[in-house]
Amino acid sequence: MEDAVRRALSEERLRTFDCAVTCSTQCTPLELYLWNARISAAFLVPLHIGEVVTRNAVSDALTRIHGPRWPWVQGFEDSLPSPAGGYDPRRELRRAAARSSATATVIPTLSFVFWQKIFTHRFDARLWSRCMGQVFPGADRGMPLHGIRAGMHRDLEQIRRLRNRIAHHEPIFGRALADDYAAIERVVKLRCPRTAAWMAGHDRVRPLLRNRPV
Repeated sequence: MEDAVRRALSEERLRTFDCAVTCSTQCTPLELYLWNARISAAFLVPLHIGEVVTRNAVSDALTRIHGPRWPWVQGFEDSLPSPAGGYDPRRELRRAAARSSATATVIPTLSFVFWQKIFTHRFDARLWSRCMGQVFPGADRGMPLHGIRAGMHRDLEQIRRLRNRIAHHEPIFGRALADDYAAIERVVKLRCPRTAAWMAGHDRVRPLLRNRPV
């Protein structure tokens, strides 16, 4: 059985798991592989909630400044960076807006990195100085606005990297997974502490972490 599974998954894919298992490890490479798949699946729920909450929060902020049809407001489009190389959020928004006539259908078509880019310093004066408290009521009122925004950007970068590894079925067992969950929880709590508590009440990540094999 084990040899057949290894052939199906490929020796190259299992090499990372082979290297992680030592004589003192209380699991086999395939058991570690299965645990990695289970913890990846468990993360899908908080990742889902974190992403939806984030993009809805940003849409709320943009609506307050630019109105409910913000995807088609030229002033907002012009405020987005449009570098000569690499990811271009202005181009992504333009393409998404051209394919739809409703803000609600544009929102889910924009990539995670688009929403993360709204938490760069270029939007401190344009956006966050005008509505941070209303959009993120869970934020510490004693903390500088730019600090809250920068913290969000860091957490979203951490979440994005985790999300991408899970989406490509890559190993995540070597990450600080408790910190990854905490980053998601912080983002959700800034928007709505009650939603963060609801998410925690249905969490399957931390029980699996208590039985981490390596």
